[in-house]
Amino acid sequence: MCAFFAPLRRELPNSNCALLLVHYTGSVDEGQTNSSPRPAGPALRFVAAALIVRGGEVLICQRRPDQPMALQWEFPGGKIEAGESPEQALARELDEELGIRATIGPRVTHIRHNYRHGGAVDLIFFAVHEFAGELVNRIFQQFRWVRLEDLPGYDFLAADRGLIRDLAAGKLL
Repeated sequence: MCAFFAPLRRELPNSNCALLLVHYTGSVDEGQTNSSPRPAGPALRFVAAALIVRGGEVLICQRRPDQPMALQWEFPGGKIEAGESPEQALARELDEELGIRATIGPRVTHIRHNYRHGGAVDLIFFAVHEFAGELVNRIFQQFRWVRLEDLPGYDFLAADRGLIRDLAAGKLL
C-alpha cells in the first residue's frame, strides 16, 4: 500500500460505527489514445471536501465566473497544505470559505480524478453534521441547501459526478 493511503486506515473514534469508504477513480480521457504528447499538466493536488448535511439536504457551492470551471457546482473545501492532516485542512477551509467552525466527521469517500487539461485532483470527502456560526459566503458565486435526490440536476465538477450519482441514489450518507 502506498504511503498516501496510510491515513485512510486510521481507526474510527467510535469503534461501534461502521464506515463505508468508497474509492472512485475516473478520467475524462479514459479510452482515448494520445497520439501527440502534450506538456505535463499541474501536479496532483490533494484536497479535503465537506458533505455538510442537514436532514436530507447537503450544502453545495457554485464557483464564480472568474474561476476555472466557472459556475460549476462543488462541495466546500480546499487544498491540503504541507503539515496539515486532511481534517485540519478542511476545518481551516470551511472557516475561510464559509465562516464556520465545523466538527469534521468520518471520511465518506475518496476520489482521484484526472482532468482533460492534464491536471489531477485527489479528493477526500468528510461528513459534517455539526458546525458553529452562521454560514457566510466569502468566495462563491452562491451556495444553497439541496436535497440529495436533486443533486444530479446541477452542473457539478467532473471529479464529483460519480459521487453525485451515489448520493442521489442514497448509497452514501
